[in-house]
Amino acid sequence: MQPKTQENYFPYSSPISLLEEYFIQFEWSYDRISENEISAEAEGRWCNYRFFSIWRPDIECLMINSIIDIKIPHDKRDSVGILLSTLNPKIWLGHFEIMPDDEVPCYRYTLVLRGNPSATLEQIEEILTSALVECDRLYPALQFVLWGGKNPEEALMAAMLDTYGEA
Repeated sequence: MQPKTQENYFPYSSPISLLEEYFIQFEWSYDRISENEISAEAEGRWCNYRFFSIWRPDIECLMINSIIDIKIPHDKRDSVGILLSTLNPKIWLGHFEIMPDDEVPCYRYTLVLRGNPSATLEQIEEILTSALVECDRLYPALQFVLWGGKNPEEALMAAMLDTYGEA
């Protein structure tokens, strides 16, 4: 993805303002919840993903979550947990977890900005692109575990398979 403008660094703006700028540039639907929180929705390959971000100025960290809107049935929680814990070491940025209150899978990334005036547009773009790619990769594996009768190892093999071209 390439932003619509050439300006990539927004000095002294909060990371939430930078995320808002990104969402505007890519025409994502978003809601500025507060000065330090924002949510958005992005179209993935298989479904739409909900992003939720929080800026903690006291520890200078930006947390970005991408939520996959698939409720995990109680009897499949262990299998999905194994799938996520097996997948996590294979991805470079962020990690997956099950959000305890909602029982949905979530990709989480925390960017530490200690001593920096803000994030760069390139950093934000890299995190959000990684989140979309990894969620799109996980989604079919979740389907295999939840409704396809596959075990986490079989589902993971399908999730890590990179295909090229289209049929």
